[in-house]
Amino acid sequence: MKGTSVASMLLLLSFSAFAQSAQVRLNQAGFYTSAPKTALVTGRVAATAFYVLAANGKDTVFTGQLGEEKQSAYSSTTTRAADFSALQKKGRFMLAVPGAGRSYTFEIGDNAAAQTAIASLKGYYYQRASMPLEERYAGTWHRPAGHPDTAVLIHASAADGHRPEGAVIAASGGWYDAGDYNKYIVNSGITMGTLLAAYEDFPAWFKNVRTNIPESGNAVPDLLDEVIYNLRWMLTMQSPDDGGVYHKCTNATFDKMIMPAMATAPRYVVQKSTAAALDFAAVTAQAARVLRAFEKELPGLADSCRRAAGKAWEWAVQHPAVTYEQDRLNEQFKPAISTGAYGDRHFADEWLWAAAELYVTTRQEQYRAVVERHLNDSVGLPTWSNVGMLAYYTLLRQGNRLAAPLKSRVISMADRYIEKAQNNAFGTVMGQSARDFNWGGNANAANQGILLVRAYLLTGNKKYIDYALTNFDYLLGRNATGYSFVTGVGSKTPMFPHHRPSIADGIAAPVPGLLAGGPNKGMQDKCVYAFTETETAYEDVECSYASNEIAINWNAPLVYLAHALEALKEKVGYTAGK
Repeated sequence: MKGTSVASMLLLLSFSAFAQSAQVRLNQAGFYTSAPKTALVTGRVAATAFYVLAANGKDTVFTGQLGEEKQSAYSSTTTRAADFSALQKKGRFMLAVPGAGRSYTFEIGDNAAAQTAIASLKGYYYQRASMPLEERYAGTWHRPAGHPDTAVLIHASAADGHRPEGAVIAASGGWYDAGDYNKYIVNSGITMGTLLAAYEDFPAWFKNVRTNIPESGNAVPDLLDEVIYNLRWMLTMQSPDDGGVYHKCTNATFDKMIMPAMATAPRYVVQKSTAAALDFAAVTAQAARVLRAFEKELPGLADSCRRAAGKAWEWAVQHPAVTYEQDRLNEQFKPAISTGAYGDRHFADEWLWAAAELYVTTRQEQYRAVVERHLNDSVGLPTWSNVGMLAYYTLLRQGNRLAAPLKSRVISMADRYIEKAQNNAFGTVMGQSARDFNWGGNANAANQGILLVRAYLLTGNKKYIDYALTNFDYLLGRNATGYSFVTGVGSKTPMFPHHRPSIADGIAAPVPGLLAGGPNKGMQDKCVYAFTETETAYEDVECSYASNEIAINWNAPLVYLAHALEALKEKVGYTAGK
């Protein structure tokens, strides 16, 4: 119902003096003009109505009724929904509830995901190793180069007849993996696969996306320029002698909370592994396919990637079960390595993904046979240790006969998401079960969003985008913590992420565009948490690596989801407002 009664208007006169309230949870970045728009009021309130006010806090533009109270399944939080989807007026607003205060200001317009889309992609530039971040590109967060990685040592665990222990190789470039300064092939695998998938799904959109990086303005889309920066590092991690791929480039121990240029500990490449080889093969095969269209701008790179993918595959065939078991290796080799292990022991999903990418790129029978062998394996939401769904997305994008049984599986999974969302106290797909709130759980929200986007691309049914949007809302503030989890986007965002540059640079604001891990019921960091329930176990302090770290594999699905929403907004009618 638009407008207000005289009594309501008198009541609203007091809203301008209300403090912003932690009780009102919504997407702090804003809403598309004609998309669904929902805020949640947490805690018990006597009011039955809510009001949307102009940003001045005085003019009422919409009045609605609060929904029934719902009890969350994952905390003691109760919610009431404030649905203002009917408001299709562009501008800046706030939402007020008598007795609960008002929300942060938000925008209604045709570019609701644009800031997040650009910031999350630009986040990778801030993670670049081996190069200075110049002020004209990095702004306040400019810094000298760190970790040139031109003299990386062969660790004892990686030594062989061609490259003995202590031999020196170059492994420059690439992205720092997370809050630390190491570079990991396995985690680069899912990250690169997700970013390349975003490009393959929306190539026309990314053609015109600019993020103000050094390569902006060349003939290659910025997304691919960023991917290529990490790709060239990945190629250095393959042994030229046998095609195997070193598991990671790392210090022996984590650096202290210092800037990259101050971190000068020796760097090593460690044992080759089957997981690294297969993830590498998948990424380089996919890159070979994508970069073929840029042969003039990137001469020979697509061919190099294709050859590298084949060699890594051959090594994996000869070494099908080489696990990276860091504790065991530390008993045999020195120095002991204590950085992130990414120790995957189950490779069926990696075989499926690598085979799918190689088959689609080369059409060779040997890869198709492996795809068929694993096509009925159990597949779940993508994580660094479970990449089978990335194979599904690639095969479905091609639309060949191998994809036929996969379409119904993806759609069924999307439909189950939607069905469960009906009972969620926050009205989001995120929160399917307590397992969603694990280490890096915010990536689950973004990856669920990707699956729903894929369901839309398969069916054309707008409901899937509407529900993908609920998870975007979740990440930007419609959640039990009240945080927008993307640094620099929104009004209440992480200020102290477990991220070395953000802590050590002396700048109050953290590096922007980075997605915090989110509530983690495990709380493995042993920090002091003010709230410890499943969906509230998040602490914005630097020690909380279990909830407040950032990571490249968490940012990637956010990049996909935000850009997908922007790419599809007109097609699904989100910009057809009044």
